[in-house]
Amino acid sequence: MRVVIQRVSKGQVSVDGETIAGIGSGLIILTGIGPEDGEAQAQYLAEKIANLRIFPDEDGKTNLSCLDVGGEAIVVSQFTLYADTRKGRRPSFVNAAPPEIAEPLVARFAELLRAQGVPTQMGQFGAEMLVEIHNHGPVTIVIDRD
Repeated sequence: MRVVIQRVSKGQVSVDGETIAGIGSGLIILTGIGPEDGEAQAQYLAEKIANLRIFPDEDGKTNLSCLDVGGEAIVVSQFTLYADTRKGRRPSFVNAAPPEIAEPLVARFAELLRAQGVPTQMGQFGAEMLVEIHNHGPVTIVIDRD
């Protein structure tokens, strides 16, 4: 699994002009699934992200987690995180898991984040989404978990 985590002051996901997810302070988590990924990777990332200290404390130091600040999350499936651009000019996505593997694992990842105590919403798998990200900081973290 590969995630891009963005700390946000607010975020929103829309499909066909309709808002399907929206949060205030928290995390937008762009999530890519590889063909060999499973429960272990999802569990690891859910625990890691819920407790990742990337929010400022009263002194402005990044000492607080999403749980500490009562933040929320939106998980957005993004197979393009597995783009291979080494050859030519058109990215290849053969390293991304097929939908029958990716879709349930993205949903399970969101469920595991909720189980960690982070209120979590989701984008719509396979849809063309408009993702509004008000990156706060900016803070952007990339985590690969094989």
